[in-house]
Parts: sequence; structure tokens; C-alpha cells
Amino acid sequence: MCAAADLTVSLNSASSRKAPFHLTTSGKFLVGITGGAALGLTVICAPFVTPALRRYCLPYVPATNEQIANILTALKGRKGSLLDLGSGDGRIVLEAAKEKFVSHGVELNPWLVFYSKFDAFRRGLSGNTKFYRKDLWKCDISKYDNIVIFGVDQMMSDLQKKFQTECKPGCNIIACRYPLPSMSPYKTIGHGIDKVWVYNFNAP
Repeated sequence: MCAAADLTVSLNSASSRKAPFHLTTSGKFLVGITGGAALGLTVICAPFVTPALRRYCLPYVPATNEQIANILTALKGRKGSLLDLGSGDGRIVLEAAKEKFVSHGVELNPWLVFYSKFDAFRRGLSGNTKFYRKDLWKCDISKYDNIVIFGVDQMMSDLQKKFQTECKPGCNIIACRYPLPSMSPYKTIGHGIDKVWVYNFNAP
């Protein structure tokens, strides 16, 4: 009777022990591919998501063709250098370069900076354009004749203070989507979301 009981206990104990788990080679490969893809997706997406974590959320929203046309209209009769603050995919910088402006763009997203440089090279405009990965609040704007900004409403007051402090005499500011809060533009172009406001700072 005791022997039978011992045998039963032994069998139950053996059956309760699980065999160690081992990944097959193909399983390890699939886990590696999945993990690598997830990491790669995180690296690519992070620069597009992190603007929401900053003091001012300035998301990447490409300029429309009408907005670009309005900016070019605002630049008629102007010359010299141009800076696009938050240059995104670089389309405004490139269009201004076609009009013989020395055009620079400032952008925090490294992927957009890389794309802008590639697009400038592809279009043969590298010699007249430069793109910098930089925080627009830390950017020296004092040497530019024309500045373009696609801002958000919450940041326009602080931007106005930056312009008033740093812009050189005669600098033109082209504000898109939102105007500067306590200044009167000397002209506006377009309507609705495509409207631009044009200001002259420290005119001599």
C-alpha cells in the first residue's frame, strides 16, 4: 500500500515538473526582427512626437501651395538673406532659394533636417541653402533680412519679443497662420489658414 502511494506521489511530482523552455533558431530570429522593428519605429517617430512635450507644441504641418505662393508674394521687392524658423521639410527655404535668396532653415527634427538637405541636393540648390538642427529660441536671427515663421497662437507673444530684441533694422517678418499679437502688419496677403502677415522691425 505504501509502495503504491509512493509511486503515485512520484508520478504526480514528475508530471508537475515542466520541461525547460527553449526558443528555436527561427523563434529567436523572429523575436530579434520584432524587437528591432519596434526600436527602429520608436527612433523614427520620437522626433515627431516630442514637440508635444515642449513648452510650445509646434507640430510639423507642411505648408500648402497657396501659403508658399503668399510668402513669395510677400517677398517681392525684397532681397538678401532669409531664415525659416521651424523649416519642416524645407520647402519654403528651397522656394526662396529659387528666387535668389540666401536661404537658411532651422528645425529640431533630425529626420526633417536630413530630408531638407537631401532635397536641396537633389534640386541643385545646396549652394544657396543651409539647414540647421537647432532650437528656434536659441537661434541668432540678427543677421537675416527676412524671417518666416509658422507659429502657434500660444508662442506668438514670446516670438514678438524675440523679434523686437534681436532683428536688425529693416528686417521683414512674415508670420503664417497666426499674427503677432500687439503689432500692426504693414500688409496682409491671402485669406483663412493661408493668410500671411508682414511686419517690418526696427525700420531705419
